[in-house]
Amino acid sequence: MKPLGIDAAVKAIEAQTSETTTAQRQLELSLQQARYEAAHARRQYDAVDPDNRLVAGELERRWNDALQAVNRIEGEIAAIIARRPPPLGEQEQQQLMRLGVDLERAWTHPAATAATRKRILRTALNEIVVRREGAIIHAVLHWQGGSHTALQVKQRLNAAGRHNPRVPEDTISLVRELARLMPDRQIARLLNRSGKTTGHGNGWTEQRVRGFRKHHDIATYRDGEWAERGEITLDAAAEIIGVCKMTALRMLRRGDVISGVSSSIAQEEAINDGEDGAQHPAV
Repeated sequence: MKPLGIDAAVKAIEAQTSETTTAQRQLELSLQQARYEAAHARRQYDAVDPDNRLVAGELERRWNDALQAVNRIEGEIAAIIARRPPPLGEQEQQQLMRLGVDLERAWTHPAATAATRKRILRTALNEIVVRREGAIIHAVLHWQGGSHTALQVKQRLNAAGRHNPRVPEDTISLVRELARLMPDRQIARLLNRSGKTTGHGNGWTEQRVRGFRKHHDIATYRDGEWAERGEITLDAAAEIIGVCKMTALRMLRRGDVISGVSSSIAQEEAINDGEDGAQHPAV
């Protein structure tokens, strides 16, 4: 940030007279054109036959208009020169340079918050252009004033050697199975109770489960799809067999009577027995 502050101070010194200099230069070019037109009008007037009063009068009028344009532009230039501030003295220039160095002090000050640094960056930066080549991220910072800074950052790899965090395949398979049985809110609760996390190590929420399903092209749960697949709840299966729910659950785990249900669902029935009133399919 220090070079940026010093650069800003130098540009401020240069810009102190640049605006008036540019305006004066434009007027000087206009003055040259006006003087040329005035001289041309005089030559035309001098060359006309004095007896031709009509033509002589028109050329004299054009000459006067050209002279008035010259006087007007000369007056504008004189006004710019009169309004021009005096050049900065050595002490004022040193003060500007100290202000440029203070930009680094503002950035590193203990009281500077993240919001303060963001405001400094938003003020100093024009845009950031980023491109990625394999594990290298190339960034070009375009500062206000025209300066550019090129950066290269090597992307961190996770334990599996991948650039992007990935969810284990068994979690993907579990979510795919659970999506046939319950809505996203209940899926998130089950995943959290079983200790499974997202690829970034966060807990699951309904929104994260929904985004995860869409990313892996997993269909959402629909009310009534159990019946379409000929499935019933564990409670209903226990009643049909004539045993209690826990006995039916043990039979489910052994595969004696009930089949086609994920073992994770059986574990969930044991953990979540009557917790939220949700009914999960068993058959």
